[in-house]
Amino acid sequence: MKNYFDLTGQVAIVTGCSTGLGVQMAKALASQGANIAALARRKDKIDEVAASLEKEFGVKAIGVQCDITSTENVDAAVDEVMKVFGRVDILINNAGTGAVAPAEEITDEQFHNEMDIDLFGTFRVSRSVAKKAMIPANYGRIINISSMYGLVGNKICGSAPYHAAKGGVVNLTRALAAEWGAKGITVNAICPGYFYTDLTTETLNSDFFQANARTMIPLERYGKEGELDSAALFLSSPASSYVTGVMIPVDGGYTCM
Repeated sequence: MKNYFDLTGQVAIVTGCSTGLGVQMAKALASQGANIAALARRKDKIDEVAASLEKEFGVKAIGVQCDITSTENVDAAVDEVMKVFGRVDILINNAGTGAVAPAEEITDEQFHNEMDIDLFGTFRVSRSVAKKAMIPANYGRIINISSMYGLVGNKICGSAPYHAAKGGVVNLTRALAAEWGAKGITVNAICPGYFYTDLTTETLNSDFFQANARTMIPLERYGKEGELDSAALFLSSPASSYVTGVMIPVDGGYTCM
């Protein structure tokens, strides 16, 4: 029986891999045999994640401290991964933030910070990994984590900088897919809907959001742990070799209406 998602021996970098969706996707890749470089700012957290991946899945995993707002920091982190593994086959750009306030109250600093992390950060890591690992190997899978809010606006939660940055990630994905396709690299994006994370739980559990979910989401619920895994595995695997420049919403149907 063929395992279409077999990643044995491959190396994946996952940013924002200290908690939440980043850890879930890292586990999914490790379950298929991928070695993992967990990148985030909190060294103690990523070391814990790496140790748990090694213990549970028997793969090699390392924690690499990285602030994606620093080009120097990003390049050093990618160099460290290359020194340990000698290759990077998969990159999941998951690190992000979210400024929430009415648009007319958003400060310049909030908007700039959002762009620097969600959009420019995604580019910084992609640029470094492509240049140092994927272009020389003529192979790579880059998965950018955008958002359903990168595809549409919303009326219930003011977050204009987040929409702008994640919308930028959508078209950055297309641009890099077009430019790097001839170099053996596919670049795609996942656009998650509402999922529980450390940052979202309180908001999603509010009566207001619960009522909105039943109205706005055709499946009438939030995403469950693990429901991003299959999209991440598909886009990371050799099985998606003719898929590039696409956005896959994993949003319970939110963006179909």
